[in-house]
Amino acid sequence: MGECLELGKKALGKTSPNPLVGAVVVKNGQIVGRGFHPQAGLPHAEVFALEEAQGNAQGGTIYVNLEPCNHYGKTPPCTEAIIKAGISRVVIGMVDPDTRVSGGGIKRLISAGIDVKVGVKEEACQRLNEAFIHRVRFERPFGIFKYAMTLDGKIATMTGDSKWVTGEKSRGYVHFLRSLCDAVIVGGNTVRKDNPRLTTHGVTNHNPLRVVMSSSFDLPFDCHLWETAVAPTVVFTLPQGDCLLKTHLLTKGVEVLEFADLSPTMVMNNLYGRGFNSVLWECGGSLGARAIASGNIQKVLAFIAPKIIGGKQGFNPVGDMGITKMSEAISLQDLNFQQFDDDFLIEGYVNFCQKTVS
Repeated sequence: MGECLELGKKALGKTSPNPLVGAVVVKNGQIVGRGFHPQAGLPHAEVFALEEAQGNAQGGTIYVNLEPCNHYGKTPPCTEAIIKAGISRVVIGMVDPDTRVSGGGIKRLISAGIDVKVGVKEEACQRLNEAFIHRVRFERPFGIFKYAMTLDGKIATMTGDSKWVTGEKSRGYVHFLRSLCDAVIVGGNTVRKDNPRLTTHGVTNHNPLRVVMSSSFDLPFDCHLWETAVAPTVVFTLPQGDCLLKTHLLTKGVEVLEFADLSPTMVMNNLYGRGFNSVLWECGGSLGARAIASGNIQKVLAFIAPKIIGGKQGFNPVGDMGITKMSEAISLQDLNFQQFDDDFLIEGYVNFCQKTVS
């Protein structure tokens, strides 16, 4: 099952709205076939593993980190491929939360006389596909909020200078993180202040959709995000009418979407409709606070640099959320810590029991 998880990771950032799946065929204690699902529309992991195993699959065992599908979508059911190959035992990491599959694949295999075992390395399997699971259960992408701050909690100096809070290794990890996500979101202030690229900087060949949320539409006429040959960009804004900036962006290939209700939830619903599993929020404190308060953030990644800026005012990583008592603070759980040279990364999941607002 560990091999299945590693195989599934080969397609990180490329399978949405599908999950990450790896499969291994074993015969007489030897691996005779491996496969993973490379992207939506292509065959599933089980099919690739069985093709590699060929005749050796007869009487063998197939391991797969997610329940094999038992319905016709863009590809035929994997259960039928497993049965046709003569597999005698199937070991499954976790049940598929998709109602089109959930339990149905297992029942089909059992009805065909195949020995089925479920729940092997289940927690690791769930963690690999946490974004897919969240999307299926809540019909909204999995939101990740990332920020970098100094020891005294500042993301920039009083003048707005933020280059760079963290070191090169931390920034490299963020580039890698973008490669795992389907979209990355910033606000208009980030575009004006930082002129970001929001790409993976060559870490992989996958760049996420770059999303700008700006109520005012007060955006630069020229910036890196409008270069859509590098990566696609969409701007969410309020109704603006005809203007030079809109015409310019459309000419550059930027998608401009105007909504009367511009909110994190509306944007995430739109991205769900695009088939996205995971969305990275790299925005400033005000938009970040709105995203957290509205329940659109499931994971937080906070980089902390050993620097002190000081000052009575400054830019905070999270804006006002109306919290007046420590007992009302939003807590993180299932924490993980990493170090990148002198910087530290604290990663945790937002407590889902917290009350959120729309």
